[in-house]
Amino acid sequence: MALASSSHLSSPLIRTRIRNKPIFISSPFLSKKCCFSFNGSLEKEKARGDVAVSVAFNPSGNFDLSLTDDENERKVAPPLPPTEGRLEIEINEDIIKSLDLSPVQSIGDLSSITPEEARNLLEKTVGFTINYSREDEYDIREMSEIPQIRLWFVRLDAYYPWLPVVLDWRAGELARYAAMLVPHQISMRMGVVFNPEGLELFVLKKAFIVYNWLKQQNHPKPKLKTCDMARMLGFGLDDQLFDLIENHPINAP
Repeated sequence: MALASSSHLSSPLIRTRIRNKPIFISSPFLSKKCCFSFNGSLEKEKARGDVAVSVAFNPSGNFDLSLTDDENERKVAPPLPPTEGRLEIEINEDIIKSLDLSPVQSIGDLSSITPEEARNLLEKTVGFTINYSREDEYDIREMSEIPQIRLWFVRLDAYYPWLPVVLDWRAGELARYAAMLVPHQISMRMGVVFNPEGLELFVLKKAFIVYNWLKQQNHPKPKLKTCDMARMLGFGLDDQLFDLIENHPINAP
C-alpha cells in the first residue's frame, strides 16, 4: 500500500499537527483531526527528516499518536457495544457469494425512502451482523480483508451510497464500513490503519452524497450531520465546501 509522506502533502490551506509541527494535506476543504502512526523503517526515515505516515483509526472513534512502535505505549480502546434497539442487517456466506442485497430490505425499502423513514433510520441507527465461515481454520484475516465480503459491500455502497450516515457510529460501524471500501492495514496495536489518501477521497465523496441526501430528506441540520460523520473518521469539513455546493447546485435527473 502506498503511503503518503509529509513531503508530498502540499496544500497550504489544510494542516494537521504532530508535536506542534504542521503537516499539510491535499484537499483545501479537509482538516485532519486524527493522529498518525508511523510505518516502515522509522530510523532511516527520521535520519532524512522525511517520515512516511498512515492514518491510524480505531473503530471506537479514538485516535492515537505514536512516534515509535513501542509495545508499552497506550493501546486504543475497544469499540462500544451496539446501540440498543438499532436495526440489524444480517448476511451470511451464501448471501455474500451471490452478491444478494435483499437482506438490506429488512430495515425498510431503501430504494424509495421517505423523510419519515429516513428520520427513523437516523434515530435507531443501523448495524451489520456478518456470519462468514472460513474454509481454512488458520485464516486470521479480518472481515474487511476478505475479498468476497468487501465485494458485497462495494455493491451495497453502489446502490445505497448514503448508508454511512445512518450507521451505528458509536459502535464502530462507520469505521468498519469504511474499511470495506478504503485500502488499509490491520495493526494489533492501532486497529485499522487506513491509507490516508484513500480515506480522504472516501470522506469527501460521502460528504457530497450525504449532504445532498439529508437535504432531500428535509433534515433540519444537514451540514452539521455531514460534518459529524466526517469527524468520526478524523476529518473536519471547511464551510467553504458547503458554500460551493449551495452556490452551484446540481439538479438530479
